[in-house]
Amino acid sequence: MSRRLQHIFRGDPWIWAIVIALSLIGILAVYSATGTLAFSKQGGNTEFYFLRHTGFLLIGLFFLYLCHLINYQYFSRLSQLFLWISIGLLVVTLAVGSEINNATRVLPIPGLGITFQTSDMAKLFLIMYIARYLSKNQDEIDSFKVFRNILFVILIVVGLIAPENMSTALVVFTTCCMLLFIGRINTKYLAMLAGGGILMFTILVVVLLNLNTDNMGSTRIPTWKKRIEVFMGKDGGEGSYQQLQSKIAVATGGILGKGPGNSTQRNYLPHPYSDFIYAIIMEEYGWMGGALLVGLFLLLIYRCLRIVIQSPRAFGALLALGLCFSMSFQAFVNMGVAVGILPVTGLTIPLVSMGGTSLVFNSIAFGVILAVSRTIEEDRKKEKEEPVAAA
Repeated sequence: MSRRLQHIFRGDPWIWAIVIALSLIGILAVYSATGTLAFSKQGGNTEFYFLRHTGFLLIGLFFLYLCHLINYQYFSRLSQLFLWISIGLLVVTLAVGSEINNATRVLPIPGLGITFQTSDMAKLFLIMYIARYLSKNQDEIDSFKVFRNILFVILIVVGLIAPENMSTALVVFTTCCMLLFIGRINTKYLAMLAGGGILMFTILVVVLLNLNTDNMGSTRIPTWKKRIEVFMGKDGGEGSYQQLQSKIAVATGGILGKGPGNSTQRNYLPHPYSDFIYAIIMEEYGWMGGALLVGLFLLLIYRCLRIVIQSPRAFGALLALGLCFSMSFQAFVNMGVAVGILPVTGLTIPLVSMGGTSLVFNSIAFGVILAVSRTIEEDRKKEKEEPVAAA
């Protein structure tokens, strides 16, 4: 990257490359995957969803650029305000939100004709808040008080997301547990938390498997039960239509794929542009395309680990790692669902799957990571220049 470009696009150049690559892959995949949706919803206007996705992506990249120019320390203060705003919005969503795929996950924005997925906002600011709280309390990090206070906030957010979006709630909870571990919370408390979480999840699975859901059509409970039965092979061999079509897409893609725009399974897969976009990528670009996408998120993890090592402050390290882990874990779960090794979840791939608020908030997350790397680089340059100036 030239010096002029480095001055404009500050921070880790590899993360900038990852953002650009994911954005381009997403644009191509969404344009191909939304063909059937365009004919059923937009009278054959195949450019509609392409332009919509690109528009939200550009808005997200605009916020990414702004965020990467901000000293990441300011996000510590912002997290306090916006976390509680997010919690309020989650409550409002459960009460009066709009339904998508039998789940009340979004708030309609009056006059704009678009919806706002509040869990995306809550996830971002919860990670920021945890990074702040842990970094501020390193002197007494072994105390039960610190663990209790942060766990209370985590359970509020996860509890408000879970009723209508269990998969996102699990991603958020897993990310928070990872941050607590990296933040040096007493392992005894973490073991208690892990044991309690496993016990609660086991009870939930057992109850769902033995629950009669015939009269619960308007809730998420029948969906959860069906997914567990399919994954555990307790559905009488019926299997999941979604995963069957996804496996066909993956299998027929081969090594190099069918080529851009030549997917067949996009006509059969439910939500090929979001939940199963990895299957479409595998079908059109083959195992090579799928491996490229995996490699990009592995590279993101590696670059963020370098940021953690170089960061002189706990807040920056926890912030970058938490946001990176959340997005990467979500992406890998989506990929695992597509290839049939995980149950259907409804999670998307950041910057790749079609979306609105998810694109914007994932872009902000990348911007915050770049802000951490930029601040670290600038601080290191100042340290090198000071001895020279003193001489």
